[in-house]
Order: sequence, then C-alpha cells, then structure tokens
Amino acid sequence: MKVARVDTWAAGLKDKPGNLAGKLKALAGAGANLEFIIARRTPEQPGRGVVFVTPIRGAKAARAARKEGFKKTTSLHTVRIEGPDRRGVVGRLTAALAEAGVNLRGLSAAAIGGCFIAHIAVDTGASAAKAVRVLKGL
Repeated sequence: MKVARVDTWAAGLKDKPGNLAGKLKALAGAGANLEFIIARRTPEQPGRGVVFVTPIRGAKAARAARKEGFKKTTSLHTVRIEGPDRRGVVGRLTAALAEAGVNLRGLSAAAIGGCFIAHIAVDTGASAAKAVRVLKGL
C-alpha cells in the first residue's frame, strides 16, 4: 500500500448550477490535475456548499485555486491510501486506526480496476502522522 499525507484545498460554493463547474474549469485551465473531488451542500447554510480537492501542485495552479476562493485547509488533515482492492480492505484499515486511537473526521474510498484509493480526514497533524505510521505498518 502507498500511504501519504496530502494537502486538501477547500472553497465555498453557491448552490446553483454551474458554480462548481466554473471552479473546476479554472483549476484545469491552470494545469491542475485533480485526483480527488468532494462537493456537497452545507445544510447549516442554505444556498451554500463546499468543495474539497486534492492535489493542487505548482504555483500557477495554486494562484488559480486562490483566485477561485480555495484555501489549503489547516483544520482538516488528510491521508491518502492506495493499494490493491481486496474484500474488506477499508474495514481493516479503519479497524487498525480505531485500535490505535485515531478518530476519523471523514473517509471517502472507491475501487476501480483492481485498485482502491481512500482519503481519510482527521482533526490534527499529529493524528495524521499517527495514521500514516499505523497504516504503513500494516
């Protein structure tokens, strides 16, 4: 398995057609090759949403991201895990993290073409570092 910390960038969205598409088009136009995108409404703020993306690499992509309202998150720490898709793999990962006392803030995972990729979010840099150590030890 490949396990690494990654920076996640977030931006607010207007809950209307085309807002997300415009932000993603601007990032692509600046050369960003996004691997992971999560967008959702924010029920606590009617008419608003949020989008999370990773990675943003290079000065041009970072400038475009900031122009579109993206900021590198400081309260959300993300660990990316990639490996062969096996039945129950994400369950085993989350069990190992739980046993080590790592509390997850969020998890997204998918399996495609015999591989899986997961992104876990935790609240602190220390928790992210601990998650990396635990997962690399599996």
